[in-house]
Amino acid sequence: RVDLRESGGGSVQAGGSLRLSCVASQYHRYCMGWFRQAPGKEREGVAAIYTSGVRSYVADSVKGRFTISQDTAKNTLYLQMNNLKPEDTAVYYCAGDPRGLCEITTEWALRGQGTQVTVSS
Repeated sequence: RVDLRESGGGSVQAGGSLRLSCVASQYHRYCMGWFRQAPGKEREGVAAIYTSGVRSYVADSVKGRFTISQDTAKNTLYLQMNNLKPEDTAVYYCAGDPRGLCEITTEWALRGQGTQVTVSS
């Protein structure tokens, strides 16, 4: 059983920054990523990265503000979030092993428990 544990969530004011981390008991050999879910809304893919590091993706809604990165030696995935907006408020999930291609998606075989991010105006 693969365990994914997120940390780094919290409450910030608009314009602030947070860095989410996800430690994996076993880092997926193909692709890792993040998705989020706000209350009453559909899940939204946020970012994805090939474990090889060859390419990464971020959703258009966060492009220029969020960056996905990883330290495979530490089995750790990161999401740097800058210039946060109230609409970024959601539970953020670390995920591994996408159902299809390594891309922005909400369809992952593995996911963590989630970490809450709250952005106030």
